[in-house]
Amino acid sequence: MFQRLTIPVTSFEQNCSLVWCTDTKEAALIDPGGDAGTLLEAVEARGLTLKALWLTHAHIDHAGATGHLANTLGLPIIGPHTGDQFWIDALPQQSQMFGFPQAEPFTPTQWLKEGDTVQIGLCKLQVLHCPGHTPGHVVFYEPSTRHAFVGDVLFAGSIGRTDFPGGNHADLINAIKTKLLPLGDDITFTPGHGPESTFGEERVGNPYL
Repeated sequence: MFQRLTIPVTSFEQNCSLVWCTDTKEAALIDPGGDAGTLLEAVEARGLTLKALWLTHAHIDHAGATGHLANTLGLPIIGPHTGDQFWIDALPQQSQMFGFPQAEPFTPTQWLKEGDTVQIGLCKLQVLHCPGHTPGHVVFYEPSTRHAFVGDVLFAGSIGRTDFPGGNHADLINAIKTKLLPLGDDITFTPGHGPESTFGEERVGNPYL
């Protein structure tokens, strides 16, 4: 069975997600942007074995602690899409710009693309490439619980910014309307920041859609 826990990290209050398989106790962290000690405490408190780091995209608040955790624990880094290579390259500069601890450089063990799957224990999640906020942004969708981890694509009552390098407003709206909303109104989602919502609530009430 699939389980998840939201752990806000960094001064940006980024929603890192600890996800795990209850049958195997194997776990992954989605978007470990910082506060590595807090994240590892959450893993240990639940008796889990951390197996991988999954990235929706490579902005500093989502990926800042990735290199440190991967290098320290020997963990594979899965994602994002290759379109975010330039953001990974810029992580040290992003660290300085926003006053974050120095990000350790890394190379993803596996890049992701539309139609891929990622697995933790017995649980498989589908990968959707949803560019717009960044060119290489991906979303993870878990079918059994009908839950999506959307990073900075969509928020409760808002959408991701597209004024960063590589951003594209039309691409973002297209990804939301053609890849996320068709999954169903009942789908709950964890955004990169702020409270959870459902695709149905956003389809009806989000002023940007």
